[in-house]
Amino acid sequence: MNLLDYVPGDSFLHKLNPVMKLLAAFLYGIACIICNNVIMELVFILLMILISSFAGLQKRALRLTKNLLVLGLIMFVLQLLFVRTGDPLLVIGGFCVFTVGGLMSALLLSLRIVATMLPLMLLFAITRMNDLCGALVKRLHVPYRYAFIVTTAFRFVPLFTTEFHDIEDAQKARGVEYDTGNIFRRLKLIVPLFVPLLISSMKKVDAGAMSAQLRGFNLRTTQSGYHEYPFHRCDAVCLLFLAAVLAVSVAGMILIK
Repeated sequence: MNLLDYVPGDSFLHKLNPVMKLLAAFLYGIACIICNNVIMELVFILLMILISSFAGLQKRALRLTKNLLVLGLIMFVLQLLFVRTGDPLLVIGGFCVFTVGGLMSALLLSLRIVATMLPLMLLFAITRMNDLCGALVKRLHVPYRYAFIVTTAFRFVPLFTTEFHDIEDAQKARGVEYDTGNIFRRLKLIVPLFVPLLISSMKKVDAGAMSAQLRGFNLRTTQSGYHEYPFHRCDAVCLLFLAAVLAVSVAGMILIK
């Protein structure tokens, strides 16, 4: 299963209003961004994994965390080597490899990336894109064309990921070796992967545009949809929880300063 696919369920998270889910993901990410403490960033990551377990998404959250740690590791190395604030921590032959400030900055940035992206990516697992599009139009009165563009972009991410792996498997079946350690050969192998993906994507875009026109895309208004997306008590509880998370993050930032 693709890590960005929707997972059906009847948990507390699944029952939230789609607008509240989107708001929760962004507010939680903001709390992680303004946090300036490594321990608190770890707490935010563990808290998000714990919350995901209530929706039966613990395994997915752990896999997402593992994948995001790869990106965090890259940023960790870059920050460690280029940030030169603080006292020298490792000196080799009179050359300062990294400093205390660089180490703390690298740790904070790498954990912040994981903590910020995790709720946004888990949003896909608990929200149908059709519901998110409808809620944006009904509750926030976003013009349908803009809501459709945003949700369609999200919807195509797992689709293109799956198709990319299918093309890669097809190329391997034809004898293409993607396990080579030669970086220049790897660059040459990009063409047989991305050209078929680009052609397939253009066909899907053309077919999607024609389908939308046939269904009266330009005639859609706020009243066109028959689904209603009311806010419930669970949405208020979620909002209070987010306010508490933001308050803790802001308080921690003030205390550190």
